[in-house]
Amino acid sequence: MKLLAVVMLVLLAGGWVVLNRIGGAKYRSVTKLRMEGIRLKKLVPPMLFILERLKLMSRFPLFFFKIQRSIQKLNGQRHSAEMTLLYVGEMMGYSWLLLVTGCLLTVAMGDAAGLAIGGAMAVLLPAAMIKDMHGKVVKRDHDILMELPELLNKIVLLVGAGETVQKAIIRCVEQKKHETGHPLYRELIKMTDDLEGGYSFQQSFENFSKRCAVQEVSIFTTTVLLNFRRGGNDFAMALTDLSRVLWEKRKAITRTRGEQASSKLIFPMVVIFMIVIVLVGTPAFMMMNL
Repeated sequence: MKLLAVVMLVLLAGGWVVLNRIGGAKYRSVTKLRMEGIRLKKLVPPMLFILERLKLMSRFPLFFFKIQRSIQKLNGQRHSAEMTLLYVGEMMGYSWLLLVTGCLLTVAMGDAAGLAIGGAMAVLLPAAMIKDMHGKVVKRDHDILMELPELLNKIVLLVGAGETVQKAIIRCVEQKKHETGHPLYRELIKMTDDLEGGYSFQQSFENFSKRCAVQEVSIFTTTVLLNFRRGGNDFAMALTDLSRVLWEKRKAITRTRGEQASSKLIFPMVVIFMIVIVLVGTPAFMMMNL
């Protein structure tokens, strides 16, 4: 088993060096992109070379599409294809690093457990990374849905007070301009920047809806674009009805988050319960033995 680990270690390390020299320069530009959470950029070029040679993107298009869709939501549409390659290369880099670590453990200890653990972690860690990214996307969508009803209420009040739709939205955005970390207001700030840059209200609002990529935001955008020229009571009533629906969805999300938080507390409570049993039961057993 030690000999197998040595052979695998030589193949993994030597293969990375060779591939880095052959095709590494081609993907240097991809590694220069800034993307949150990427830490192994130096290991990525050979992994991308393997991706291209094996034509994995054309063989598993649905897998790569889902990753790119999530990256677009979290990082925007600009350079989303390159960021997808970078993220997949990062996953492959972690797998390579774990396999190398498993081989080193097997060589050092002379036990096959190191290689088995390294191989298992090389499969599980990329799956965990995809799950983590999916969780971030779901949290982002929920954050948008949680804030959208309040935004609607403010717009309805401002329009009812005689403000135009465009100015009402801009005023709401200006009040929250410091909240650049919130996904909804981050996209709304980009929308106002598009308006200042010469885009029409309709075009900038449609781009805002595409960037959010949330069904409720698309309904909100369609409602506004269909009614903002009319204004008056019809527009206010349409937004009020939509706001009522969104408040119900906000309540459902709040209940779901509460249930998730309570379920996360079950394991710590079980551990504490077991510790209490041990602390209380150990003296009793010791007294019975005496």
